[in-house]
This record gives sequence, structure tokens and C-alpha cells, in this order.
Amino acid sequence: MAGKLFGAALMLAVMSAAPAWAENQTTADKLVIDAPTLTAIGVEWKITGDDNLNAVVEVSYRRKGEQGWRKALPLLRIHHEVINSAQPPFRPVEPTPANPNGERENPWHYDTGNMFAGSVLNLQPDTDYECRYQLTDPDGVGGDKEKIITVHTRKEPGPATGGRTFHVYPIGYKGAMQQPSFIGLMRAYNMGSSASDHDHTFPPRVKPGDTILVHAGTYISDRFHYMNGMPHPGYNNLAAVTDGTYYLTASGTADKPIVIKGAGDGEVIFDGAGNANLFNLLRADYNYFEGITVRNTTVAFLLGWKDITGSSGFTLKRSRIYDVARAVSQEWSGSRDVFIADNVIIGRHEPTKMMSWSGALWTNLPGFPESLNSEYGIKVYGQGHVVMHNYIANFHDAIDVSTYGEPDGTPGIADAAVSGPSELNERMASGIDFYRNDIYNMGDNCIESDGGAHNIRVFENRCFNSAAASLSAQPIFGGPVYFYRNLVYNAPSGGPLKFADTPAGVYVYQNTFVGGDTSPGGPASNTHLRNNIFLGTGSERPVFQLDTYTNYSTSDYNGFSVNKGTNNFAWNSPPDGTLADYDYTHKLTVRRFPTLKDYAGATGQDRHSVMLDYKVLVNVVRPELSDPQRLYNPEDMDFRLRPHSAAIDAGMELPTITDGFAGKAPDLGAYELGQTLPDYGPRALPTGVSGPEEVGYRSWNGPPRPDLHLLPRGVADR
Repeated sequence: MAGKLFGAALMLAVMSAAPAWAENQTTADKLVIDAPTLTAIGVEWKITGDDNLNAVVEVSYRRKGEQGWRKALPLLRIHHEVINSAQPPFRPVEPTPANPNGERENPWHYDTGNMFAGSVLNLQPDTDYECRYQLTDPDGVGGDKEKIITVHTRKEPGPATGGRTFHVYPIGYKGAMQQPSFIGLMRAYNMGSSASDHDHTFPPRVKPGDTILVHAGTYISDRFHYMNGMPHPGYNNLAAVTDGTYYLTASGTADKPIVIKGAGDGEVIFDGAGNANLFNLLRADYNYFEGITVRNTTVAFLLGWKDITGSSGFTLKRSRIYDVARAVSQEWSGSRDVFIADNVIIGRHEPTKMMSWSGALWTNLPGFPESLNSEYGIKVYGQGHVVMHNYIANFHDAIDVSTYGEPDGTPGIADAAVSGPSELNERMASGIDFYRNDIYNMGDNCIESDGGAHNIRVFENRCFNSAAASLSAQPIFGGPVYFYRNLVYNAPSGGPLKFADTPAGVYVYQNTFVGGDTSPGGPASNTHLRNNIFLGTGSERPVFQLDTYTNYSTSDYNGFSVNKGTNNFAWNSPPDGTLADYDYTHKLTVRRFPTLKDYAGATGQDRHSVMLDYKVLVNVVRPELSDPQRLYNPEDMDFRLRPHSAAIDAGMELPTITDGFAGKAPDLGAYELGQTLPDYGPRALPTGVSGPEEVGYRSWNGPPRPDLHLLPRGVADR
């Protein structure tokens, strides 16, 4: 099993490395429970000791009331990995022409501490689970050897019953109005509204559980004229004067959110008239939006600023956002329970071709460097957030954890050498899920876990056409971050993975990576890869290379194609016999190999891995290296495995990830043969979004839906 395999690798690395004064017995300390999501429960179990790293925490779980326990993945062993060791403290950065003052772009130096951490995955929403954690150590255990917790998974947010309902209509509406009715959103949300000096004088009307139904029409303020120019009745009822922002300040609760929802009689359009921020919810908790369109603004929903203020419980469902620079921005560490699902979010980037901001591949192509008209679709920080089933296209990044820096409460650089981590557990980026999103045409990354601390789960996403790396860990502050069952296609210059700024604690499980050379960079610490498919571009670069500061990073049970270069594999780490080395002045031992056999024999990595080619997939073409700007569409290909190919039954069991596999062992890649494929993107299209019969649907309206239109080519025989 995975825990035993990792444990064996650790022992090989530390047999000659443990100092004579090492404390090898493990003493259990506090168990921290992250905010649960719909499908996962994450914990961190703090410990002392176990300096020889041979302790293990096995995990099992069951629904409350069940008798038998089911096996989950073991917790990840985290042992004082160091983040951003490439620029350690107390060493000046050498001045350069671009950086004459020697300033540090990444000013952190973080020790992960001593603990286990991990998640029970693929649970059911709104359900009580018991999770059992069993700690063993051949050298002995002090304190609790077992902990059992009961946690209720989160349910999908929805409107409450029993609250009041208000009806909102646009200026100039001529029909009959349902009562109570208001012209403009602010008149309904607050006790009054004004586009003048009085625009912030009215207290909120809405209370927890209330619903505002917004009827079809376009809601846009004349923010350039005092009193909105007073053209007709209702001029006072729009957004604030000058900035054109809706300042929403009332809070609901988790069970009784304040709901702003399209009434269902046509498209509801909120137009920002080119303003900086349309909806400001910096102090409004549990506000819920559904079935609206937002356009023509820099930031559609502003939810939080680092070190200043922010909100929790924001929900955005079945809505359409386009012509924005950022759709949702939340960078406050105290935020909880953001939920974003079933939306179509379209940026301003060139919709017909890819372009990146950096790299020799792009330098001489038209449009270089990319114009940052749309920076990111969604960015969050905090705990308990879920971003699922969205379609996002034409941004720099699609979905990000905020690259926040060291978690709150951590000592600064000057104190890092004399005091260990003292982060505030409730203010760390932990317990965050990004899944089943459909992402298309990014100038940089599809998904960034950057800045995450523990139990960041990125799974079952589809990423097509990312100019740079697709899935990013830059950095991770201890982990684990789980990248599993993702499909990545066409990442011409960065490949499917980016390990930058020395992340620590990365799982890469059961993914299909196609059409991007697979050198994730690094160095990364405490990194583990299993059951993946890596099909390269046929370039001169290695098809697989990992740089790591820890000799307990591991890789096995993967499938690789062959590139043209003389060295297809590389594993660069500290010298043999060294457990870990974070001193950037000590160069990693470079190990390069032409074949999988040579690589496995010399390093002990990927001993059970196999060689593959594109023929293992039903109908997939290799991206054309000579045309990196070309966009490929997922409906034109079929990424299922061919029966009897080398990828069938070639994996290892990963509890909760490979449950239900057929055959002798799990298959490699994101799709197990014979299983139902993931349903990427919105489960139902938002109002105002139609299908492929419209020209440019993939850029403006979202992907085709099998339940609404003809099945795409290659999948009609599922």
C-alpha cells in the first residue's frame, strides 16, 4: 500500500542520516480539523520526535452508524521541509541590472514543522462521517495512538425557506410588477438608495433568509453624472455614484443566506460601465448569487483583501461573467466557505489563439507578450472553499489559491532561524477543493494551488491549451496538495506541472498529461507521483524530470512516452545518504538517463512504471510543436484507454481514488476503463448561454453539453 511504500523509501533515505541525538519515538500532539467541504475531510496531526521518519498514520472512515471501516490514503509525513530555500534568510540577494537593490521577490523562509496531514477523499455531501487515525512507530508512541473524529461534510448552499421575497425591475420597466417591487437592486437591498451625497446613508433592508428576485433586463448606472443624470423615475436606485459599485453590507448565515437571484423571466445583466469593481462584499457574509450575468467591469465580485478585511460564505451559481479582468477576488485569510459552481466565466484574452507572457517559444510570435486584459477568473484564500463545475476561458489563470506568502502568524524572515512555525491554524489556506472545472485557453496556468498550506485538492478538472504550466504549486507550505484524476492537454512551453519556489508536500496521482513535456521544475520537497500518464511533445527535452531537496520524494507506477532527446529521464536530488538538503549553495546531484530502465535501475524510482505512446488512448493527436498558438478542442478527441494497452492494470491501489477499479489493478491515467467519465463544466448552462450553434461558443458561451446537444465526436459510444 501507499503508506508502506512511502515508509520504505523514507527508511532507505535516513538509515545513515539520523544524528546520534535524534528523537526517534513519536509523541502525538494536537489534531487540527480543517473546514470540511462537500466531498473531503482534512486534518493535521501535530507531533514531536520521529526524526528517523518511520512513523505512519493509517486512516479509515465510515458513515456514522455503519459498522465496517473503509480504508483511506495514509496521512502525509511532514518533517521540517523548508520553503523558498533558493533565497534563504540572512544571505543577500545579488544585485542585477533588473534588481539593482537586491530585493527579494519571494520574501519568505518557512519551516513546515513536524506533523502528519491529509484528507479523506470522495465523500458524500451533507453526511456525518467518522474518521479514524492510527499512529504507529517501531520506536514507540507517546500520547494518543488513535484518534476518532466525527465530521459533517458540507451541503451545497441554497436559498432558505420562510424568508421574505422582494422583486427588482430595471428602469423603464412597463409591465405588471410582483409585489413588493423595487426599481433597482439597491432600493430592495437597503431601506433606500441614492446616486448622490446620500448614497451610503440607508441601512440594509434585507435580513438572513430573504430573497431578492431580479427580473430580466440590463442594470447599468450612469456613474459619470450626479444623480445618474435624472433621466426618468428610478435614477436614484442604481449603484453608487462615480464608482458605480454595489456596496452590499448585510450578512446572512450558512443556513439562511441573503439571496440575489434571477427571477427566471429572461437574462439579468449587471453592467459595470467599465468601472473598477461592481459588487463589493468586503463585510457581507453569506450572500448568495444565482442566475445573473455580470460584465464590463475590472473585478466582478470583491470579497477580501489580505491583512485588511473580507467576507465568508459567498456563493455564485449558474451565472455568466464576461468582459472582466477578474471575476471573483478573495484574498483574506479569515474567509470561509466560498462556493462557486456551474458558471460560465470568459476573459478578455485573444479567443482564437494562445499567447504567453514569457519564454523563448513565444518571443517571436504575434501578440507577445500577452496583454493582461484578464488576470484570473477566480482567486481565493482561507478554508472550506469549493470551486466546481465551472467553464473558464481566455484568462491568464483560471482558478487560483492566492499566492499569499507565509501563513498568518508565522515569524518573519529575521526570526525564522530562531523560532519555528507559529502560524494560526484557523487563518491558513487549508481544506480547499477545485474540481470538475472545464478550462480553456490560458496565457499562464489553468489552476494554481500556490500559497496553499494543507489539504488543497485539485481533481477531475479538464485543462486544454495552457501556454505555460497547467497545474501549479508555487509554493505549497507543507501540504499535501492533491492533484488527481485531472486531464491536461497541450501545454507547449511549461508542461502539465509547475513546482516553483520550492513547494513541499505534493501528491500527483492518476492524471493524464498529454502534449506538454513533463519537467515540473522545482526543487520540490516531499513529492510523490503515482499512476500518471505522461505523453510528451516529441521535443528534445526530458519527458520526465524531477528536482527535489528531499531524498524521500518518490515516483512509481507511471507511464511515459519517448521524446527525441538523448536523456528522457532526470532525477536530481541531494547526494545519496543525505535525507534532505535545503542549502541553495549545495548543488543537487544531477542524474540523467536515456531510458526508463536505466533511470529506474540507478535511482530506484519508477521501477514499476511502463513505456507508452499515443496509441494507448482511443483518439488523441499529439499537439503540433511548430504551431504553439493553435487551440485544440476536447470534443474532437477521446482520451479513454484502449483495451489491452500497456496502461491497463498498470497502477497501484490508492484508497478513495481508485476504489471500484476493474481488473487486477487500477489503470493508469484519469480514466479507468469502463467507468463513467467526469462531467466537466456547468451541470446546467446559465441563462443567456447557448450551445455550439452560435459562432464562437467556446469563447463566449461555454462548451457544448451532451445533455443539451449532440454528443461530440469520439464519445457517442460511451
